[in-house]
Amino acid sequence: MPEPVPGPRPVTPVGIAAALLERVEAGLADVAGVPDDVRADLARARAIAGGLEPYLEASTSPESPALAALTERTRAEDWSGRSGGVRLEQEMLSGHVEGALLQLLVRTSRARRVLEVGMFTGYSALAMAEALPEGGEVVACELDAAVAALAAECFAASPAGGRIRVEVGPALDTLRRLADAGEVFDLVFVDADKTGYAAYVDLLLDTGLLAEDGLLALDNTLLQGEPWAGGPGGPDGEEQASANGRAVADLNAALAADPRVQQVLVPLRDGVTLARRV
Repeated sequence: MPEPVPGPRPVTPVGIAAALLERVEAGLADVAGVPDDVRADLARARAIAGGLEPYLEASTSPESPALAALTERTRAEDWSGRSGGVRLEQEMLSGHVEGALLQLLVRTSRARRVLEVGMFTGYSALAMAEALPEGGEVVACELDAAVAALAAECFAASPAGGRIRVEVGPALDTLRRLADAGEVFDLVFVDADKTGYAAYVDLLLDTGLLAEDGLLALDNTLLQGEPWAGGPGGPDGEEQASANGRAVADLNAALAADPRVQQVLVPLRDGVTLARRV
């Protein structure tokens, strides 16, 4: 009988906070002298943090059968045996709530051409493709050819899969080629290597890839709380953050001061920055 596939680990600030509160609560269970009101406050804080993301899921319009199947396929995959220099894990999936947000962005912006930088198994690409009008297209960039092939299998099972064009290779090379070809996109979603975000944003804004008044969405811009709280080593700020955490913190500061965009950081899951090209 195969081993059960473990569920996703917490990778959002509120999910990590909930796990920490649960651990503290368990650690204090047999400690004498803790006041009842402190235990009660801790239990309530744990319940609020731990229940938020499941409540968001339950309060969001349901995903399509094709997206649900893609999620199950991603979670069933053994990512531990993958190689190629880039760590892959099921937690990289955008998921139901973020996919629903991306669909609303596509529909409300009336986007016809969407660019995705960092596709993984294709949840966000397929979610956005489902929201496109007839004749719309998602161009999705993915570095790993094997992961792109897995995504293509999932796309083939969906009526919207034909709207997705996958470009395999280093994202910067692909973006330069698309820019040289004169391609223009109404919406761009970036969910790739965090240390590369600044270069992707500059290329998108310095070329015509992102249309004037186009919408740029950047995933993981809260990066598990590292930009303001540091990494798991302690709350000492940036010196405790990983290279990814430092890159995201620098990007957030740069975007807030960038006259080329009007932007807001939305605390959804691991953070989604929305920026309009002005």
